[in-house]
Amino acid sequence: MWIVSYINFISRWLLFLAVAYKTIKTREKRWGLIATAFFINALEVESYILTPLGIFIKPEAYDVMSVIPAFLISALLIWGGIQLKKNRSEFKDVVILGIFIVAAYIWVFLLATELFDRFEHSFTIKTSFPTFALGISLIYIGYVLRSYIISKNTIEELFPWSLGLLGAINLTYPFTRNIGWFASMAFLAAALFRVMAAIGALKFVISPTKRAVFEKVPKKESPEMSGAFLFKNKEELKQTYPDFFEKNVIMITRDLSKNRDTNSLVYWVTKLEEDSIKKEDHIYPISPTKMDILIDLITKNLEHGYESVYIDTFEYLVLENGFESASKFLFSLKDRVISKNKLLILILDPRTLTEKQMALIEREFLTLTSHLERRRFQR
Repeated sequence: MWIVSYINFISRWLLFLAVAYKTIKTREKRWGLIATAFFINALEVESYILTPLGIFIKPEAYDVMSVIPAFLISALLIWGGIQLKKNRSEFKDVVILGIFIVAAYIWVFLLATELFDRFEHSFTIKTSFPTFALGISLIYIGYVLRSYIISKNTIEELFPWSLGLLGAINLTYPFTRNIGWFASMAFLAAALFRVMAAIGALKFVISPTKRAVFEKVPKKESPEMSGAFLFKNKEELKQTYPDFFEKNVIMITRDLSKNRDTNSLVYWVTKLEEDSIKKEDHIYPISPTKMDILIDLITKNLEHGYESVYIDTFEYLVLENGFESASKFLFSLKDRVISKNKLLILILDPRTLTEKQMALIEREFLTLTSHLERRRFQR
């Protein structure tokens, strides 16, 4: 069994180091939460610190101390998974997490009493809640990673799938721990799943695969104007730029209407799984939470011949990510478009934002009135 223990030790630390590297690279709190969970899991204070030092936990305190790591890891993984999925917590998420923490707090105190010792299968009862919590949290983080973060049909998928399988094994622990032959097989399987998760995580953080593609088109003449412009609706845009959609346009939209030029490249912002959608007519689905990947794709496409960027889904990005994250994406996109002397068009209904939010947008984009004044001045 020493081989299994050694494999577990190495794979746990590799998994932590991979996510820690992702945290340092992105400086995002969501990855920091997950990295902390994996660090607690890798630390194994009792096995790797106390025992080698000849320090042992008191028998009467063991029931309490043994479940605390499971509760901590579960809370961190669930919180991190919520942040990965939504970029910010909603009220219902805080309520659910709060209920779980209070329940865990009560459970720890119950373990310090003799309540569970009165039952015949006391071990199963004592370990049920913490191991179920850990198992479900691993399955949840695996689901979030696969659905919203990890590229499908790549080595990276080992990361979420293995976490999910590891979670499933944890769910059986209270019932199978004392079955000798099954427990040995379960420990070996858990070690292998950790190795697979570490391999997938390392591939993901070192050389991630993009979930959407970019297309190369022949370069045309630069647009007659460059800059970033704000319009209330598509009709205003057509009045100002009648031939706008006849150019090589990158569209970020939720509207898949057919009245567009075939040269347009469409990133359809949707929560539907990308691999379940047939990609045709230069339409590529992308999750609203993948703004970091989207901005890289747009930059590549601008370098390969596309002239303009059109976005009419800012309100939806705000809904899914919050105004701060969505505006950060928008302003970063604007900077990249302007730096390449290209044209950025934002369609935004002022009624969907607060006055303060709208004022911030208008400081970065030229409105129709200022645009017309600019054109008269240029003449």
